[in-house]
Amino acid sequence: MTSPAQASAELAELAALVREHGVVHGRVTLSSGAESDHYVDLRRVTLHHAAAPLVGRLIRVLTADWDYEAVGGLTLGADPIADAVLHAASVEPDAPGIDAFVVRKSTKEHGMQRLIEGPDITGRRVLVVEDTSTTGGSVLTAVRAVRAAGAEIVGVATIVDRDTGAREAIEAEGLAYRALLGLPDLGL
Repeated sequence: MTSPAQASAELAELAALVREHGVVHGRVTLSSGAESDHYVDLRRVTLHHAAAPLVGRLIRVLTADWDYEAVGGLTLGADPIADAVLHAASVEPDAPGIDAFVVRKSTKEHGMQRLIEGPDITGRRVLVVEDTSTTGGSVLTAVRAVRAAGAEIVGVATIVDRDTGAREAIEAEGLAYRALLGLPDLGL
């Protein structure tokens, strides 16, 4: 696993990549319905060749004391994070394999008609991830689906916490919550 000094340097590098590629200035409406003078578009970061490996390693460091077998969350924001964590865990010496899963926004209407795609998470310990947390509404949609599927959620991790109520909403559901970065880390 990544050393503390290396993790600190990688976190600073990730923050710089988010500032460069993910922060968009201008009036926007967030998924929560709130308006903001900036938008943090993490897909520009989590799908970036230099940032994705950092995301995977840093989420593993952030959650090193949590025991989980699978990672995922609500599509589309959580998908590249889950993949990055899966790949980061695969190169850790003596680490068990971590599977990834995807929570759809609605049940697929054909084929297997699944709400959660990937290896079965029933009875497994899982980490739920999100790219940017505002009110917690999106990640709690995933949490409800994962609980209904019979998985045990060890916690929720996000890349950027906007500090606008997500932590409180997630903790009110009885879940541990951690974030890699806050808005001050991005100069916002």
